[in-house]
Amino acid sequence: QVQLVESGGGLVQAGGSLRLSCAASGRTFGRYVMGWFRQTPGKEREFVAAISWSADSINYGDSVKGRFTISRDNAKRTVYLQMNSLKPEDTAVYYCAARNVPGATPLREDEYNYWGQGTQVTVSS
Repeated sequence: QVQLVESGGGLVQAGGSLRLSCAASGRTFGRYVMGWFRQTPGKEREFVAAISWSADSINYGDSVKGRFTISRDNAKRTVYLQMNSLKPEDTAVYYCAARNVPGATPLREDEYNYWGQGTQVTVSS
C-alpha cells in the first residue's frame, strides 16, 4: 500500500502564493507518476498537474498553466505544487494522487491508484 499525506493548504489573498506538499510512504512505492487534482462542492474533480518519476513528462490543467509549478524530490518521496498568482476560483480541496504505472502523466482521475485525504486552499478576493 501507498499512503499520501498533503500539507501546506490555507487561506491566502488573491495574487498570493502557496506551496503544497505531498509526502508518500509505503513499501510498494516505486517510480510512480504523481499528480494533483482539486475539487469544489458540487463539481467533478479537476486535473491540476502531474509529473513523471524523472520529471521528463509534466502536464498542467489549462486553468493553472503559467501560474502553478509541479516538482518532486524522489529522495524525500515528496511532490510539490507551487501556486502563484492565486485567484478566488482556485479555492478548492487539493488532492495528491499516485499512479503506479511509470511514464505518461494522464489527466483522468481514474488513471491514478492512490489518493491523499486532501488539503483545503482558500483564496480570498
